[in-house]
Amino acid sequence: MTIKSVILSGGSGTRLWPASRETYPKQLLPLTGENSLLQETALRLKGFEAMDVDPRPIVVSNEEYRFIIAEQLRQIGVRSPQIVLEPVGRNTAPALTLAAHVAAEEGDPVLLVMPADHVIADVSAFQRGIGEGARLAAEGALVTFGIVPDRPETGYGYIRAGDVPAGADTARSLLEFVEKPDAQTAQAYVDSGQFFWNSGIFMMKASVWLRAIAQCNPAMASACADAAAASARDADFLRVDRAAFERCPSDSIDYAVMERLPSAPELGAGVVVPLSAGWSDVGAWDALWAVSDKDAQGNSARGEVMFEASRNTLVHASNRLVAAIGCEDMVVVETPDAVMVAHKSRTQDVKKVVARLKAEGRSLAQSHRKVYRPWGWYDSIDAGERFQVKRIVVNPGAKLSLQMHHHRAEHWIVVRGTAEVTCGEKVFLLAENESTYIPLGHTHRLANPGRLPLEIIEVQSGGYLGEDDIVRFEDNYGRIGH
Repeated sequence: MTIKSVILSGGSGTRLWPASRETYPKQLLPLTGENSLLQETALRLKGFEAMDVDPRPIVVSNEEYRFIIAEQLRQIGVRSPQIVLEPVGRNTAPALTLAAHVAAEEGDPVLLVMPADHVIADVSAFQRGIGEGARLAAEGALVTFGIVPDRPETGYGYIRAGDVPAGADTARSLLEFVEKPDAQTAQAYVDSGQFFWNSGIFMMKASVWLRAIAQCNPAMASACADAAAASARDADFLRVDRAAFERCPSDSIDYAVMERLPSAPELGAGVVVPLSAGWSDVGAWDALWAVSDKDAQGNSARGEVMFEASRNTLVHASNRLVAAIGCEDMVVVETPDAVMVAHKSRTQDVKKVVARLKAEGRSLAQSHRKVYRPWGWYDSIDAGERFQVKRIVVNPGAKLSLQMHHHRAEHWIVVRGTAEVTCGEKVFLLAENESTYIPLGHTHRLANPGRLPLEIIEVQSGGYLGEDDIVRFEDNYGRIGH
């Protein structure tokens, strides 16, 4: 039996703004350690000896994150991941259905379905739970993992469990899913011992899921089958057919199949494996504080932070020193272009700020000042009327697209490394402290022929400086037409 990881990497994580943005959401951020949440998820089965684990996870994501995901997986030594690109968002059930079709091409593995943005503090306990879930899934069960609650949480959905089925160790029969309760109901759930938090983690054989979704939602099953059958390989990515996938209904794994199991035994046995492994969905800043390391006063810091007479406070600094003086039960998040200050009890309201930014048409909801690209990244250092200054770093061996701008000219100054510059018909090298000028309307390209990162300062000038003023003629990353 082989376990195949399926990592669902959609979602924008708006409640973790300003660190999380739509173009660089929370699963791509290192919120609890050196690795991003996506990287931690991919590493979660490392050293798992109970069963055979396929080292190539299936990651289901969208166009926007594809190069960042590929690079982050490369950084942690994950080779040949199967990155499936959804042309439009359709929730978790279609994402899993696409992954099941991909997995079924190589047999009928047991799928371990994990959101990319969760925290698991006790990996050993997690792996023990996975071992039991895998054995049950191999026998045809549809397994979900219920988090053993340690408080009456009103922000999570719950699962009610029944008796321990024959052949199980700790797993219990699945009776029902229930929505987020009020405080009194949540306390009753915890006191009863019958209820677990819904983790959003599942296990089942690929064939079992495909059979269940075909019975529960034939339209979804058909659309996903067609989209997968007409998919095309694009470098490290699998692009499913847009027209077919757009016909797919939107639904979650819970609603589409799992909630129906108690009344539809023909779909397969529904079981809940209790899990006590330091789990959190890191849904908001107060949840991150709860799972973070703290000092003797309950303060948690990331980045350059000084606490003075403060208690139970989280400070997340990415660019500057942040000094917290006399703070209690507070959250402070600093980024290069925004600072958020909130009481821990009000962190769910961050999404209201994001909604206001969107309503006002401000890009702070969508993107950071620092933007990642497949060739490297750029940071918009300064901007004013008719000018913009960017710091650009190009990875060794990488090159930007061959392009042209209708509305701006550019000056390039090499700070570090060697640049290969194409400007019109000319191709030449620039060393450190050398510069060049790209006139408006000229075809041009920047490349790094060296073995070290290339860093330049770019000064743009013109009547319009938006990123959509780019006409691409050649591109190494398949961005022409996408």
